[in-house]
Amino acid sequence: MAPQSESADNAPAFADPRTFYPQPPFKNQKAFEPPGETEDMDPQPEYGLKTYTGSNTLKGRVALITGGDSGIGRAIAVAYAKEGAKVAISYLDEETDAKRTAEMIKQCGSEALLLPGDIQNRKHCDSIVKKTISTFGSIDILVNNAAYQMTVDDIKDIDDEMFDRTVKTNVYAMFYLCREALAHMKPGTCIINTASIQGYDPSPNLLAYAMTKSAMIGFTKGLAKMALTNHGVRVNAVAPGPVWTPLIPTTMPEEKFQSFGADTIFQRPAQPAELAPLYVWLASPLASYVTGEVYGCTGGKTPF
Repeated sequence: MAPQSESADNAPAFADPRTFYPQPPFKNQKAFEPPGETEDMDPQPEYGLKTYTGSNTLKGRVALITGGDSGIGRAIAVAYAKEGAKVAISYLDEETDAKRTAEMIKQCGSEALLLPGDIQNRKHCDSIVKKTISTFGSIDILVNNAAYQMTVDDIKDIDDEMFDRTVKTNVYAMFYLCREALAHMKPGTCIINTASIQGYDPSPNLLAYAMTKSAMIGFTKGLAKMALTNHGVRVNAVAPGPVWTPLIPTTMPEEKFQSFGADTIFQRPAQPAELAPLYVWLASPLASYVTGEVYGCTGGKTPF
């Protein structure tokens, strides 16, 4: 029987990855609108607060993480804080989640900066880069992680508003943030984008989202050449498969999220804490010769 995620606080050295974290079917979730709040989820996601051990790999660095209030973004924030980085987290309006993430960052012995607002807006993207620099003195790691998705049965169900929101949140914001951040980033710093298996193997009911993730992969590979040549900045991406975050029960029909991740060889979705070490490594000096790469974490579904 799969344990609840809180049992991960005392993970044995050789836990069976198939059963250590919760497996579907998941319980009915309280109805809530996207982007959602972590406290409404059952089971609760695992963020690595007690399981991740840092080693000052990112000591003295400053990170800006979009979508840093919950999900993958929160797990990255926790891991970066444990590695010695100061962390600014951008989020839409999920104040409860954002404040909890800030508390976690402080528990890890680091400093947090909360940056609410809509990254669809270019001026807001520019402002959060500038606020990060004015507060912490620099921007050394930019993680473009925030995303929007909705499931649909047919292309006619993707109205203009949904399409615009998906593209502006997932693609425009990434472009705006990279353009502004690169003007201030020093050689040896880095950008990490959260792509998706959907960028390579799109599900038809996530058509608009999958399209943006394909664009993100192309952008990552192209910008990597430009940013390294002109600025000495590395650019990479992580492409997750199914991950248990608030985005799932808020944007998928019940029959989809109850079996979420069951089609992987693990027969479960990833927990956010399982992805965070990839983001740590890509941000660290250990990855100094790595740029233009996309690293899959897909539960064995990797098509590339």
